[in-house]
Amino acid sequence: MKQLNYKTSQGNSPNHAKQTIAIARSRQLVKSNIFPPDDLPAQKQFLPGVFGVLDIGSTKITCLIGQGKSNGKLKVLGYGWRRSHGVKQGGIINLKSAERAIRSAVGQAEEAAERRLNKIYVNLSGGKPDSQLYNIEWPIGGREITNHDIYRLVNEGILRAQVEGREIIHALPLSFNVDETAGVEDPRGHQCEILSTTLHIISTSATSLKNLATVLMRSELEIESIISTPLAAGLAVMAPDERDLGATIVDMGGGTTSIGIFGDNQLLYTSQIPIGGSHITRDIAGILSTSIDTAEWLKTKYGSAEYSYNDEYQQLPIQMIGDDDYEIMTKVPLSRVISIIRPRIEETLELIRDRLDNANIGKAANGRVVLTGGGSLLEGLGPLAARILNRQIRLGKPNNIIGLPNDSTTSAAFSTAAGLLCWAAGEGRTLADLDFSNKKNNGFLKKIIEFIRIHI
Repeated sequence: MKQLNYKTSQGNSPNHAKQTIAIARSRQLVKSNIFPPDDLPAQKQFLPGVFGVLDIGSTKITCLIGQGKSNGKLKVLGYGWRRSHGVKQGGIINLKSAERAIRSAVGQAEEAAERRLNKIYVNLSGGKPDSQLYNIEWPIGGREITNHDIYRLVNEGILRAQVEGREIIHALPLSFNVDETAGVEDPRGHQCEILSTTLHIISTSATSLKNLATVLMRSELEIESIISTPLAAGLAVMAPDERDLGATIVDMGGGTTSIGIFGDNQLLYTSQIPIGGSHITRDIAGILSTSIDTAEWLKTKYGSAEYSYNDEYQQLPIQMIGDDDYEIMTKVPLSRVISIIRPRIEETLELIRDRLDNANIGKAANGRVVLTGGGSLLEGLGPLAARILNRQIRLGKPNNIIGLPNDSTTSAAFSTAAGLLCWAAGEGRTLADLDFSNKKNNGFLKKIIEFIRIHI
């Protein structure tokens, strides 16, 4: 070993040299992995069992059956999806049509997974969901905090948030304060005088919720839990660091566009815009006087949010409404199709920007925006979104899930369904071992899931 020279005249000593050698050796031990690093990421711990989830969208209905694996990934055991009927902008408008589509999608998933579903986790995308934050305090009196105290704290917030004609689907504690100590993840066992939290309440129209429960009951399915669409999509698509540092998920569906802002690993804000990919399809069909199916084909195969040099010269054959002779085709330039798509996309992005600017939740709303959902697959969307939203943009697809219906290029269309499976398996929940919904259904707070079953 190379010897260390030291000079007492410069303030060094033999003891200092020995300490230097010891530090060097300890660093070598760490590098050689004799001492493993302390910051290795923890493996995900999923809830046991097999779960069924149902994404009821305006353009498709998807059912997944899956379970969490020991390797930290979710595995889809079976899936089914059908074109949506009886659903508009996330709400049920025709019970019989929606029931048929749900039964078909669920039946396909059950057959593939060789399992029968009785209970289901389902998303909420209709009913004009509303998002509010409440600061709640509960006296503890110097003793240890128990499960019961947390239930009472959450129930106090639910009581304050009750509004006639609305039903609460989420009461999410963002973090806890134990007296002056802020940011406590699990306050149980702590001693304090006052326990407080910021509670994120997400509510929806009671009528919309009742219609959802009715169609599922007719489909012989019982609601296990209802999950906000942006919450589900964020769990499936966003990296943990994104949810921690602050980022926004934008799920561009067929009938609606859902927005969720995350920070400190929690959902801080949600909103919904009643515009989706089906509006673009109808714009194309109406302006070009062609069928909905042809318009959808033009959008998915040739559509773009950005112009290019050759768009004016590329001619697309379309059949006009009322032309019975399939050999008679009208040609339109691709630039004409893009000129119909782009204004609707710009309108959507401008509405998203306004919601983010007015969210009033701090710097989390200024973070990266992750676009997902079927509408995010439109070519050229990312650069246009970056300019209008004035934020960093990335296109997101589900992570750490095996066996989704489509390949990696189109799996973004199944982000909500994948996120529902994440939630069912226990991911994204504050104090996952506490079932707030069951506690709320006892006594005076029967107005969550159990309310639906009782009053139909």
